Amino acid sequence: MSEYQRLLLVAPSEMRRTPAFERAAALASAKGAALHIVAFDYVEAIATTGLFNQRVMAEVREGYLQRHRLWLEDEAELQRSKGLTVTTEVLWVQQPYEEILVHVKEMQADMLIKDAHQEPALKRAFVTPLDWQLLRDCPTPLHLVTDARHPLPRQIVAAVDPFRPEEQIRDLNDRIILTALKLAAQCNAELHLLYAYDVSSMLAAEMGMGMGMGTLPLSRGLSEELRAAQEQAFTGLADRHGVPKECRHFLLGSPIQVISEFAVSSLADVIVMGTVHRRGLHKLLGSTAEHVLYRVPCSILAIKPENAVES
Repeated sequence: MSEYQRLLLVAPSEMRRTPAFERAAALASAKGAALHIVAFDYVEAIATTGLFNQRVMAEVREGYLQRHRLWLEDEAELQRSKGLTVTTEVLWVQQPYEEILVHVKEMQADMLIKDAHQEPALKRAFVTPLDWQLLRDCPTPLHLVTDARHPLPRQIVAAVDPFRPEEQIRDLNDRIILTALKLAAQCNAELHLLYAYDVSSMLAAEMGMGMGMGTLPLSRGLSEELRAAQEQAFTGLADRHGVPKECRHFLLGSPIQVISEFAVSSLADVIVMGTVHRRGLHKLLGSTAEHVLYRVPCSILAIKPENAVES
């Protein structure tokens, strides 16, 4: 199980150390990983200067970029003095989405780290937030950081879903757990395994066979069988990866609510989860990760299946 050796941090345009900055530095320091920091700058006030004078705009923009480069280099030098390998880059980009993916590919980054940014609900109705775009398309583990009270994580939660394996993206649960184990080992953190067993959605699918009163006793019986089968599947998954029994959590409820509440009660620093779990009609591309991102008090490490194909 290889460790993270190439970390890519997307720094904010503001010249300040953010939770993602602290997390990236801590992870790089933990095992001596190389850290590349890239900032994508775009200041509307500077850009609109070009409406009147292109030369003035170019000078103002370059002056701003140079200040940012110097600031970022000063911060990088502090990390280099601790023995870390740190490189920096500042680019003028209005829409950084495609540039981020290019950097991930060219650098072959083991992890992309970025501050989570919550867009207002009204804006989300018209424009897909950058974080959501990356959750859906980033091919490498994506670490969206909301808080870094512990720069090096102490509590890591792997959220899995073994329900209906025939609809699962193959091996995603195993990849989630292996990623969480790798991060826990690198940080000397405690790992917990969580499955939010959503009986309501299962019963809804079952009740589609008929809504008459005669189906209710059958549904109750089948619900117990479903629960037993799912708990057995969860136990098998945990056994396969050697997760201690006291660190296994099989909880009833909707995934978004259960994951959010467990993150609070367990004082989780990072939740590791997949962005795609199901195919066909049952596939909700990134929806759980997207909504959990805005509800949990901790950070998310999102895993996209290898060779995932839209269907």
